[in-house]
Order: sequence, then structure tokens, then C-alpha cells
Amino acid sequence: MIEVTLANGQQKTFPCATTPADIARSISERLLKEAVVARVDGELVDLNTPIARDSRVEILTRTHPEVLDVIRHDTAHLLAEAAKELYGDAIQITIGPSIENGFYYDIAREEPFTPADLEQLEARMREIVDRDESIVREEWDRDEAIKFFKGIGEHYKAEIIEGIPVGDVVSLYRQGKFMDLCRGPHFPSTGKIGKAFKLTKLAGAYWRGDSKNPMLQRIYGTAWASEKDLKEHLFRIEEAEKRDHRKLGREMDLFHLQEEAMGSTFWHPKGWTLYRTLQNYIRGKLEKAGYVEVNTPLLLDKKLWEASGHWDKFRQNMFTFSDGENTELALKPMNCPAHVQIFKQGSKSYRDLPMRMAEFGCCHRNEPSGALHGIMRVRNFVQDDAHIFCREDQIGTEVKKFYELLQDVYEDLGFSEFKVKFSDRPEVRAGSDDMWDRAEEGLKTALESENIPYIMNPGEGAFYGPKVEFVLRDALGRDWQCGTLQVDYVLPERLDASYMGEDGQKYRPVMLHRAVLGSLERFIGMLIEHHGGKFPVWLAPVQVVVMPITSDSNEYGAMVVRKLKEIGIRVEEDFRNEKINYKIREHSLKKVPYLFVVGKKEEEQQTVSIRKLGGETQEVLALSAALAKLESEGKIPSETIRRLSDK
Repeated sequence: MIEVTLANGQQKTFPCATTPADIARSISERLLKEAVVARVDGELVDLNTPIARDSRVEILTRTHPEVLDVIRHDTAHLLAEAAKELYGDAIQITIGPSIENGFYYDIAREEPFTPADLEQLEARMREIVDRDESIVREEWDRDEAIKFFKGIGEHYKAEIIEGIPVGDVVSLYRQGKFMDLCRGPHFPSTGKIGKAFKLTKLAGAYWRGDSKNPMLQRIYGTAWASEKDLKEHLFRIEEAEKRDHRKLGREMDLFHLQEEAMGSTFWHPKGWTLYRTLQNYIRGKLEKAGYVEVNTPLLLDKKLWEASGHWDKFRQNMFTFSDGENTELALKPMNCPAHVQIFKQGSKSYRDLPMRMAEFGCCHRNEPSGALHGIMRVRNFVQDDAHIFCREDQIGTEVKKFYELLQDVYEDLGFSEFKVKFSDRPEVRAGSDDMWDRAEEGLKTALESENIPYIMNPGEGAFYGPKVEFVLRDALGRDWQCGTLQVDYVLPERLDASYMGEDGQKYRPVMLHRAVLGSLERFIGMLIEHHGGKFPVWLAPVQVVVMPITSDSNEYGAMVVRKLKEIGIRVEEDFRNEKINYKIREHSLKKVPYLFVVGKKEEEQQTVSIRKLGGETQEVLALSAALAKLESEGKIPSETIRRLSDK
């Protein structure tokens, strides 16, 4: 007999070699009907997995969060079975894992798949669900499994198994007449998978990710626990396409990209206005928070990068060249070593710390062309970078102040939710274990003393120190890592930075690397998508367009434009001889927050008719009230840090 402890703590006795399905049945027939997989001693398993010893068992239904990954893996197998039924020996299947929001399967086929093929595949997948085929795990001898897959022409599967040690047992899953190599777990039958899935796109992929190997065709899909979840996901995808920063960047005339400057941005006047408004907003926050702004060279000698340790770590991503006089130079990929050089100029005392040094530093990184994505992943970018040189006992206060600054900025920019990740030492790192111990402990203590909740992100620290990452959630529920704070004992040591302590002895400062937005280019791309181009009035490149109904009102319209400019509003005039509805529609598509419409009536009464972006009605205000409204909404948010308790 074996003793099973259930998720609710209840203990039950069963005969030897029971299964999760037997346990579910003993609880209720309803649970057995709804069960899909189980967790036995922390491991997800099939419902028919034998349990031969005392164990802790939890029966999971399809609504459990962990089951979603199994649904997606099962749906990948549905796709593979459907493909074999439709195309037979004309294809070979390779691998089909679950991924974030869905799954894919890589298939070898000479003829390209088409959107029509995806429709046929999806229809066949639904038929297989209706057939409710049993999904059964089988354990095979390694050599027998190789022989089997070679015999049915599935040479990719055979190659995978050949990498398994001789003598090992291989797990296969039989699904109707279809057989696939897999560790599992899987649902007990195809009917339990459900139909909340959709095939979404086609792509190419090399076998084993190696360009020397054959090119395969990758079919992507998405799968969810319910039709409701699927519909919501597809809606988010549709919304994401509408909000794509590259599309809106063109429509709003903000920027463009072209092959002759791959990985760099051509900012148009409106886009540059947006860029400078955001930059000046951050600059104002930094000044109030006690930062000094600096500017450092783009080109630095290889020797400095070697001394800092960046040469060994980042050399492959640096643009380098010779000056013709045996000196190798690099365009800086980050600002850190240059800021240490400024700190080292002149002697520093403990009284001078903390020293908060900020730079909108232009950086270059040689990103692979395939990784470039609009303005969110570029080779030439500017960071709102800063470094705080402080004493060890000042780390906690500086972490607190930075966290308050982040909260302030993110709220102003329309982000109400973000989470904090703590990334500790990576496998490859600089500095001693003692340095890492002190850095990690100091950063954790600072977070915990301020009751800042965080989740662990093991092994993802920078090569010179642990870091805290601030992850924003946008309007579509997507996460974006933006702000960062890194504690560094290594770089001051490597570059010989020091200050004079109260006892007259030299000490190394602690260097805090921090950014609020990160890359301005990437953050602007994110802002465009988060707001769908409908920026807060203070941030919008054009805040108001004034448009007369007829040319008879041009003079009054020009006066309104002049009044708006006098109070610092970014305003354009549209005096074209076009119908007013046409002009309203055109500027609405360009996401202008306010349209001021003026005609003879408005001129006589000294009013303006106001149309707000997204609003269905028109508001008529006295000109003085309209100017006051725009002056209030159009200003950069207060440059004081509202939450900062002690500057």
C-alpha cells in the first residue's frame, strides 16, 4: 500500500502502482472528467503515470496556470499529426515546442506552405480534436526507436534520438495512428485539448539553428485554455498591429529608417520635438534630484576598454577601427568608463559623495541585422544614463531616491504598473566572490528596508555586479524592461577610482549604474505603442491645430494661433481651402490631441469650438478659457519630485 498526500493536505491510502487518474476517480467522477495532468512530488506527469511510493499528488484541470503550457505543447502535436495526415511522405516533422503565448512546429517540405495550407491544417486539427483520440505514452529502446523513425522516413526524429546515450529508454507518444518523440506530459486524449487555438504565421528556421543545415518551414500558432482567452489574445494582436510604432511613426510623420543607415533613426521635425520634450522632461527631473549633467567622447582608445573589462565581454558588439597610427579606437557602447574618468579628475573626499553624474550619452552597438526592430532595437541610440559614486553606507538612501524618481516618471508617462526583478551573479563575471557578496547584500538590504517588493531573476546580473530591473506593463499587457540599477564594486577597482575617507585613508567608491528610460529610441517606440500614438497633451509633438471653417475666418484663426504660441503651446494652423470635416479627419489620424475650429460665430463671440481626440462631441469655450485649458494640460509635469522625502 502507498500513502498519497493531496493538495489540500488530506491523506489517502491506495494499492501499489496506482495512478493520478485512479486518485482523481476516488475523489469524484467530476474531477476525473475534468482532470488533464497531475503534479506528483513537484513534477508534472500524465494521468496514467504509475505511482509506486508514498507521494504528494495534485490533480490539475485545464484552468490551472501550469496547464496552459501543456495545452500549447499538445496543440503542437495536433499540428504535426494534421500535417502528416494531409501531406504524408512529402514532409518530415522535426520539433514542436510550446512558447510564450503559443507553439510552433518546424517541418521539412520542399513546397512552401501557404496561408491556404494553414486553413486546411487548422481544420484538420479540429477534426482530430473531435475524434478524441487517446494519447498514450510508450517507452521504447533507443535503437528500436531510431529504427522505427527511419523506417517511416522521419530522419530528423531519428537524428534527435541518436544523440541520446546507448541503452537509454526513449519516451514516445501515440496519438491515433500518429507517433511522436516527446518527454511529455500530455493530456489523456485529443478531445481534452479543446479548440481554443489558431495558426498564425509562417517563417523559416534552420535545423538545429545552424545556417549550414537545411532550411525548414516553421508554422506558428497560439493556444489557450478557453475561447474567451483566445479571442482576447487575438484582439491584443490586432491592437498591437494597429499600434505598431513603425506604422504610427510613418502616419504621424515622426521618423523613418532606411538601409543606408541600418540601425539608425532619421528623426523628422515632429519626432524630434517628441524626442526633445521627453529628454528635457527627464533632464528637469534629474536636476531636481541632484544630478550634474556631463558629456563624454564617442571615441575611446582600446586600452580603456581593456582596463574596464568591456573589451573581453563586449568586443563583438563594438564598432572599432584604427586611426592609421597603430591606435585602435572604439565607438562607445556604454558610458560607464568615461564617467569614471571624470570622477578621477581632482581629489575627492567623503564629503563629495554621493556624486550623481548624468549623461544623455550617444552609444553604438553592432547588433546583428536580423535583431534590428524599428527604433526599439537599433545600433545608434541615446541612453538617459547616470552613475552615482557613493560610499557603501549610502547605497540604501540612493536606492530609495532612485525608486521614488522612477515611480514619479513612470506615472507621468502613463504607466501605472511595474514590477522589480533582482538579478544576481552570472556564471561569467568580474570581481571576487567577496565583492559580489557585499554588492548583492547591500542591494537586497536597500530594497527590503524600503519595503520594495521584488522577484528573483537568478544569474542575470551584469558581469560587474548585481542589478535591479524595473519592468513596465503596457496597455496591451506586455512587459518591457526599462529602468535599471546596478551595484558595482568592480569598475572603480579596475579603473583606480578613489576618495579620501574621514580617517584620511583612500577608499574605493561604490558605483551605481542607473537608467530610468534606458534607450530613448526604444522607450519612444514603447510609448507610441502604449498610447497608440495618442500622447498626453504635454508630450504630443503637435498639441493643437487651428482650422478656420472658411477663409473669412483666417484672420481670427491666425490670432488664436498667435495666442497659443505666446503661452508655449506647440500649435499648427490649417488654412487650406478644404472642407472642415476632411481636415478634422486628417488631423485626427495624425493623433493631434486638440483641434480648434473657428468660424464667423466663434469670431463674433471670441470663442473656439474644441474637438478632443477620441471624443464624440464638440465643446465651445471662450478663447480665454480655452487658452487656460491648454496652458494647464500642455505643460511638462511638475519638475519637482513629488515623493522625494530627502534630496
